[in-house]
Amino acid sequence: MTEPAPVVDVSEKDPRGDRWGTRRFSLRGRVTLLAAASVAGAVALVSLGAYLVVRDNLYQQVDDNLLARAQAAVDSPQVQTELQQVPGAFLASADLQIGQLTVGEKVRLTYPQSGSRPPYGDDEIAVASGDKAFSLRTDPKTDSRVVALPQGAGQAMVLAQSLGPTKRTLNELSVVLFLIGGAGILVAAAAGTAVARAGLRPVDRLTSAAERVATTGDLRPIPVSGDDELARLTQSFNTMLGTVAESQERQRQLVADAGHELRTPLTSLRTNLELLLSASRPGARTLSDEDRSDIEADIRGQLDELTQLIGDLVELARQDEPRIEHERVEMVDVVERALDRARRRAGEIEFDVSLQPWVLTGDTSALERAVLNLLDNAVKFSPEGSTVGVRLYPVGDGTAVLEVEDSGPGIADEDLPKVFDRFYRSSEARTLPGSGLGLAIVQHAAQRHGGDVYAGRAPAGGALMTLRLPGAPA
Repeated sequence: MTEPAPVVDVSEKDPRGDRWGTRRFSLRGRVTLLAAASVAGAVALVSLGAYLVVRDNLYQQVDDNLLARAQAAVDSPQVQTELQQVPGAFLASADLQIGQLTVGEKVRLTYPQSGSRPPYGDDEIAVASGDKAFSLRTDPKTDSRVVALPQGAGQAMVLAQSLGPTKRTLNELSVVLFLIGGAGILVAAAAGTAVARAGLRPVDRLTSAAERVATTGDLRPIPVSGDDELARLTQSFNTMLGTVAESQERQRQLVADAGHELRTPLTSLRTNLELLLSASRPGARTLSDEDRSDIEADIRGQLDELTQLIGDLVELARQDEPRIEHERVEMVDVVERALDRARRRAGEIEFDVSLQPWVLTGDTSALERAVLNLLDNAVKFSPEGSTVGVRLYPVGDGTAVLEVEDSGPGIADEDLPKVFDRFYRSSEARTLPGSGLGLAIVQHAAQRHGGDVYAGRAPAGGALMTLRLPGAPA
């Protein structure tokens, strides 16, 4: 049996395809080709126009000169020769073919013996017969221009001039125009190449920078020169590099801070687990019920702390993702949903709520998480039986503020600039549960929606958190 023919996958790109004409021109090559083609078109149009104008002028000059000399030959006096009288123009027509056409019983053409016989035909006979006032034509056999003017009854003066010199002049002109046009095209191609090379140098730098970033991760900015479109493109590329570098730095800082924050609960959790395992081994000292209960409570607290920390890290990572679709957000609904969740874990703490309608476009879940974090933070620092104030109202400049006021000890002056930093916890908050990421999440959500968040002191002495967001009254 013969083996089946191998199957060729025609969908794969043939690496030789670029060699056979499917490869696209580079931008530099297209600029050069465009410059050369533009100049070639302009030169062709100018050369064609110049050639046609010169040709018409030369032929017109031949006709005008021929008609003038024919009229002069008609008006010239008769000259007596040895045999007969002939027009005097016969004696001054060395550069022309001249003859006197007589029509009678038969057609007779008289011309100088030293000259050549001019061509004649029906047009010239019609002029001699008086049927036409004059004739002017090109004789294809002799390639000459022939004119005939009447010279009395039954006679016509016929003059012919060769078009050879005129055509030689036109041929020389066409050669000159072709050479000049070709030189102009070559100069245009060279100039286009130089302009493309100089103009695309910033693009080459951008290409090299992009390849450098892809290969090495080096995010150094590119030098910018000039103020044209390519310079602005380079500036935009540098801005993008700066944004990427800043994002990478934030990610590195987040990972470093997260590793630092995770180390303590993990170490404590590992110590407690090792203690429980050691106590369960044969011959080891048995833990009392009270000690075992304390260790188990510590483990549950550490697991809760790890769960909250990991959840906050996931929330921060999710908020860093670009959001393409946004929705209409009713802030009153967002705050009320967050209040419902906060009340379930607030214990005996009450909420004094005053909400005015406000609408914006954004991410409902991110805003609800930010409001919930503000409420949880206020509950955490408020004593039992106290009240947390929640107010939402417009301020008249196209924004509205959400104020959350607690009844706790407030924020120390030295802590105010740092409360929104990731993993920052004041000395008073270190003994309380939390990951140190809640207010950072609030700030991130506010800035994503074009707003901001501020920390301050409430009139009663507690902390006052203010979330400002753009939008419009509902």
